This record gives sequence, structure tokens and C-alpha cells, in this order.
Amino acid sequence: MDTYKQIVIELKECTTLKKNKGMIILAVGSVPLMMTLGNSMLIPVLPKMKSSMDLSQLQVSLTITVFSIAAAVMIPIVGYLSDRYSRKIIMLPSLILFALGAFLAGLGAAFFDSYLWIIIGRTIQGIGAAGSAPIAMALIGDLFKGGERSRVLGIFEASNGLGKVLSPIIGSLLALIVWHSVFFAFPIFSLVAAIMVWIFVKEKSNRQAPPPFRKYARGLLSVFKHEGRWLFTAYLAGGTCLFTLFGILFYLSDVLESTYKIDGVLKGLILAIPLLVMVTTSYITGSKIGSNLVRMKRFSIIGLLFMTISYGLLVWVESLFPFLLVLALSSIGVGLTLPCINSLITGAAGKERRGFVSSLYGSVRFIGVALGPPMFTRLMDWSRTGMFTSIAAFTLLVGLLVLFLIHVKGKDGKHRKKIIRYKYV
Repeated sequence: MDTYKQIVIELKECTTLKKNKGMIILAVGSVPLMMTLGNSMLIPVLPKMKSSMDLSQLQVSLTITVFSIAAAVMIPIVGYLSDRYSRKIIMLPSLILFALGAFLAGLGAAFFDSYLWIIIGRTIQGIGAAGSAPIAMALIGDLFKGGERSRVLGIFEASNGLGKVLSPIIGSLLALIVWHSVFFAFPIFSLVAAIMVWIFVKEKSNRQAPPPFRKYARGLLSVFKHEGRWLFTAYLAGGTCLFTLFGILFYLSDVLESTYKIDGVLKGLILAIPLLVMVTTSYITGSKIGSNLVRMKRFSIIGLLFMTISYGLLVWVESLFPFLLVLALSSIGVGLTLPCINSLITGAAGKERRGFVSSLYGSVRFIGVALGPPMFTRLMDWSRTGMFTSIAAFTLLVGLLVLFLIHVKGKDGKHRKKIIRYKYV
């Protein structure tokens, strides 16, 4: 009788998922969109923040870095908690914490002119971000399967990219009022995402909690023992995309003001161009790869190769319009790579450990974002030619690692036999 009731419940949940699929995708997709605003919206106002508060370039970059480091540290913890309890139970308080941290940073900037309070607020924001976008990725893995999962993850990455497109424009518009008004916009966006997740996302009622921590940890070690080589390579590829993307945006934001004297909304629109290219590519990639792992690997390698070519050519390009054209090639590369890496990683472990595996990937992504601005600051001080040459060499190295260390086989796109236990499901 209990089995019959369980079957009835599962059928009802499947029917609900099909009926509300569009709203579920919209709700889950709103989370990376809002989280992206947490960093990207600050980029166009950083020069004003620097001059208004008399900060160094390194201090300015730390407003991005502390957010990302806090998120990177907390993500594995909230990943385990989301496996142990529920994705939604973790996501909702995290979105609220993100809003509170932003509000605190805004108060520190507006009323106390305090760099310390901005850093504290940004750290709290980062902790809130840890339980948001990475857990949303695991939730997609729970709710969708196969080719549909890849398509939704492509939408997820496109939503992430859309946030990056809108961020410089919104940030530039808000900066026309006062530069720190961006901090007061974050809570509004975050609470909208929380309401949508609360209303539309329904997790499966038969969801089983993972075993006690020791057994859970042994299972994770088993996953990384069998798949660690390619899994960590995939982590590195995803982190590299975010590292170079945020680094080059930080560089471009500085150059637009210092060299070309472009500010305000026009600056935001220019920063949005490479991001719009990435969003479009991400959406198309997610719809094309399906559950074919061979295609995922191939697209990832091509994407990293495009990034290498782009950064290599930028050594010789200084005029703004040609610079943006060449930079668009790297945006295509990021759009090809990230949806594939997302799909590979969310399919690497079963549902009971997916939260941790996906969250660890989220940590690497945030570390990439954290390292981008300060590393590019140092490279800019060293040499423009050296900066682009070293970044091109790095993306080429990562592309070679993907080529040789991520192993898939055959026309069916399945993993090799030795890791078939954790195949794409």
C-alpha cells in the first residue's frame, strides 16, 4: 500500500513538473542572474569608488575578491547541507543573507564612508551567494535529466551571462545617482529571486537524505578516486573561464575611463558587448550538446582554443573597436566551454552527493572570479603585452589538459567503462 501511495505521489510530482516547467526554469534561472549582479554591477562604479574614498587599485579590487573568497570557503559546507536536508531550505535563507550583506555595505558607504564596513558587508554577501547559485545548479541536476538537463544548464549559464550583460548597464545608470546606490539595488533583486524560488520550486517529496557524514565522505572520496583526474580538470576549465572573464572586464572598465575617457551609460553598454556574445553562445551551446559527452569535450576544447587565440591577438590590438571584435572571440569561447563543463560536473555523481560535487565546482568558479581583478591589476602594472601573452598561454594549457585528461568514448558519448558507475544520469 505504501508503495502504491509513493507511486501516486511521484506521478503527481512529474505532472506538476511538466505543467510548471517554464516557471521552475524561470525561478531557478533567476538565482544566477541575481548572484551575477553581486559582482558585475560593481565593475563600472569601481573607478568612482576609488576616487571618492581615496582607495588604491588593489583595495578596490578587494571588494570583488572578499565576496568571492567568502563564497568559495562556504560553498562546500552549504553543498553538504543541501545534500543532507534540502536545496530549497538552503537557498532561501542564503538569498536573504545576500540581501542583508549588500544593505550593510550600502550603509557603510553612504553614512559612514567606511571601507571596512563595505568589506564586511561584501563578505556577508559572499556567504549568502555560496548557498544560492551553486545549489541552484545541483537543483537543476535533481529535477532534469539527459539532454533536457543540458538545455536547462545552458539556460542557467545564459542567465548568468545575462546578469553580466545587464550589470554594467544597470550599474552605470545607478552610478548617475550616486556610486554606492548599487549596494541598495542588490537586496531588491535578491528578494525577488527568493520569492520566485519559494513559490515555484517544489522538490520531490521522496528525496532521501544521504548517509551519516563519515559514510557520505567515503562516498565522495570514491567519486573523486574514480573520476578525480577529469573532474578536477573540468573544475579548472570552469574556473579559468570566470577568471579571464572578470579579469578582462576589470581591465576594460579601467581602460575605458583612463584611456578613452568613456564613462556612464555608454561605458556600461560597451562592457555589455562581450557579455552579450557569451550569453548567446551559452544558450545555443546548451541546446546543442544534449547528453553527448563527446560533443561536450569537443566544444570545451574549441572554446578554450578560441580564448587562447583571442588573448594572443589582443597583444597587437589597442584601438577600441578592433579590441572589442577580437575580445568577442574569447566570449564565444567562454560560451562554448561553460555549459559543457556544467553538464559534465552535474552528471558526475548521484543525487545524494550532487550538491557537494556541484558546490565544489561553484567554489572554483568563485575563486576564479576572486583572482581575476587582483591578478589582472598586477599584470597591468607589469606589462600589457606580458598580461595577454601569459593569459593566452594559460588558457592553452588548460585546453590541453581538457584534451588529454577528460576521457569520453564512442559514438554514444558515455564515460569510459572504468567510471561507468558514475555515468551521466
